[in-house]
Amino acid sequence: MIEKPHIIEFNKIGSSELGYISVAENKDQIPFDIKRVYWTYLTPNEVQRGFHAHKKLSQVIVAVSGTIKLTLKDKEGLEYAFVLDNPSIGLYIPKKYWREISFFQNAVLLCLASDKFDENDYIRDFNDFKDIK
Repeated sequence: MIEKPHIIEFNKIGSSELGYISVAENKDQIPFDIKRVYWTYLTPNEVQRGFHAHKKLSQVIVAVSGTIKLTLKDKEGLEYAFVLDNPSIGLYIPKKYWREISFFQNAVLLCLASDKFDENDYIRDFNDFKDIK
């Protein structure tokens, strides 16, 4: 079965008077063991990033602040669109999905990754991506 990108809802604890926390745990909310965490910040409004896929890496993306719009494509050309604007949800991105990411409203992107950084895992050319097996 081919995995598909989907939204993950994290438990939200707290109240509007005191604020909230959300929790992401390996194999509970996150469908892989987390090997790396990174975040982007101070990204200018409407900047686009991404434009790559991963051969083996899976990720969960969370907009901890602001709004992040993601367009994902599989190698058959099927397109998925997601808007992340709530820190209590994340987007699961399985391996082999092309991603284009737009940042709005001082967005802070948090990424939970299934493996450490490996430049050889990246597919940075869309034509090469369409040809992967």
